[in-house]
Amino acid sequence: MKRIVIISLMTASLAACTATEQGAGVGAATGAVIGGVATGNVRGAAVGAAIGGVSGALIGRVAEQPGRCYYRDQYGRRYVDRC
Repeated sequence: MKRIVIISLMTASLAACTATEQGAGVGAATGAVIGGVATGNVRGAAVGAAIGGVSGALIGRVAEQPGRCYYRDQYGRRYVDRC
């Protein structure tokens, strides 16, 4: 029951955010879980949260730009262009 209440509050808190903020929040939470499970310690969870947060923010930023997509060039650099 406690988990359901916590998940509900987290979902409700993200409802008023922009796509960038939502992406960062979801990415950070997912990264923390994956990092914690993979390493079994808090340091791994913190690193996973940081990486997930940045990645989620980048993806969310593109979602705010209609008609734009996220690509990588031949050197691995990311850029946004028309779809």
